Amino acid sequence: MSSSQYRSQLERKQRQQADAVAKAADLRKKEAGHRADAAKERQAASRTSSPGTSKTKLNQATRSEEKANVAGKSAAEVEKKAAGFAKEAAGLLVKLAKAEAGERAAADRRRAQVERVAQQATVVRQARVDARLDAAEAQVEEIAREFRVPKAEPLRILMLGASSESDPLRVGREQSRIRNAVRSSLHRDLVEFDVRGSATTADLLDGLTGFRPHVVHFTGHSAEHLLVFEQDVDAPNDGLVVSAGAFGRALAATDNPPLLVVLNSCSSAPQAQRLVDQEVVPFAIGMSDTIGDLDAISYAAQLYAAIANGQSITSASASGQVAVEMAGLDDHDLPTLFHAPDADPRAAVLVKPPAAQPVQ
Repeated sequence: MSSSQYRSQLERKQRQQADAVAKAADLRKKEAGHRADAAKERQAASRTSSPGTSKTKLNQATRSEEKANVAGKSAAEVEKKAAGFAKEAAGLLVKLAKAEAGERAAADRRRAQVERVAQQATVVRQARVDARLDAAEAQVEEIAREFRVPKAEPLRILMLGASSESDPLRVGREQSRIRNAVRSSLHRDLVEFDVRGSATTADLLDGLTGFRPHVVHFTGHSAEHLLVFEQDVDAPNDGLVVSAGAFGRALAATDNPPLLVVLNSCSSAPQAQRLVDQEVVPFAIGMSDTIGDLDAISYAAQLYAAIANGQSITSASASGQVAVEMAGLDDHDLPTLFHAPDADPRAAVLVKPPAAQPVQ
């Protein structure tokens, strides 16, 4: 039962109680009047000397007493009803308090539910806004990334080769194989090279800022945390060790960082991965272990041949690995391609021929 129903019943009981109390008071007043009349009549009977008058007064006194008794009995009954009404009113008052407390609790729960729904709606709206913002940011990033992909200009490849006196590499042979492979490709006119055969750190910085390469290819000695460039001296030497961090910062210290870095050197995969993870470049290739000279040369030649034939970075790298395997060499599984989360190497085609013009 609702609080309004209990309140209505309580008000009715309180009115019944008040009416009963008033009626009982009126009856008690009548009772008192009749008893006063009876007392007066007895007193009058005692003062008169006439037996007849005395008897009459006593009879009147008896009738007044009877009326008083009737009024008293009625008053007692009404007072009993008033007490019952009061008891019922007290019970209804307790029930009313409980009902009001329950309704307040229910209202609090409804209000909390409304607040939860409103909060959830706010979260959903915010999530939608965030999703739209993320989509817009992704679109902007994709557009920016597309702006960096060479379209109306040739693909520029900076080839850096560094050997050492104590452990010489066939740097010249690799660079020659790469250029010959590109010359035989479909889109050879869309690829340009800047070849540094005995590359120093100055060659690296000059090539990055002056040539603005889309691809940086390094041939030489390396390890997980370093690369070895040649010293800028005429005498034979064992090279200059450059940390992987310094190499990455050099790549980033230009307005147009490369799209792809190929570290065709031993145990360079961790460096390639860091270049991608640190957002220096979107794509990088490194070797997961020590790679043989012939394996590295075969892989690189076919990699760039496929790129110049309009293949994606994924397909070009896979083609290079197959070339190593088909040559009967063991290290075909060492080249490892890394890419940024928002950069798909399967869709990244670095050499795109211009659209054919309609015949006039």
